[in-house]
Amino acid sequence: MRAIVQRINHALLTVDGREISRCGMGYLVLVGFTEGDDRAKVEYICNRIVKMRIFRDADGKLNDSLEDIGGEVMCVSNFTLYANPATGRRPDFSKALRHDDAKPLYDYALQVFTRLLGKTACGVFGEHMHIDMSADGPVTVLFEK
Repeated sequence: MRAIVQRINHALLTVDGREISRCGMGYLVLVGFTEGDDRAKVEYICNRIVKMRIFRDADGKLNDSLEDIGGEVMCVSNFTLYANPATGRRPDFSKALRHDDAKPLYDYALQVFTRLLGKTACGVFGEHMHIDMSADGPVTVLFEK
C-alpha cells in the first residue's frame, strides 16, 4: 500500500461537475494498492497518518497531529501511485492491484479513517475525479508498507 499525504487547508472533490465531498483543514490522502496488501497494512498506514505530527504547535514547530487539531481527511483511491514510468512513454500500471481486489481495501481505509476521526470525505472508486484543494506548506509525505 502506498499513500501520499498532502497537508491542506481545504479540498473539494467533484465527478462530472457534481460535488461528491469536501473537507476542511487536514489531509488529502491518495491511496493505491498492490499485490500482498491486506487489511492489516491498511490499518497500520491509516493509524500512522492520523497520528503523524506535521501541524504547527503553539511554538511554531511541526509537533501536532491531525487528532490534536481536530483535522479532517479526504481519502481518494489512486491506482497510478503504482505506475512505473521507466519503460516507453506510457507508464506500466501492472503493479497496481486489480479493481475488484483494491476496492475492498479502499473501503476499509475509509472505515478506519472514519473510526479514528469521526468522519471521512472520500472519492468515488474507479471514477474520473477532479480535486480542488489548497495545499498548506506545502507539506507532502509518502507512506508505504
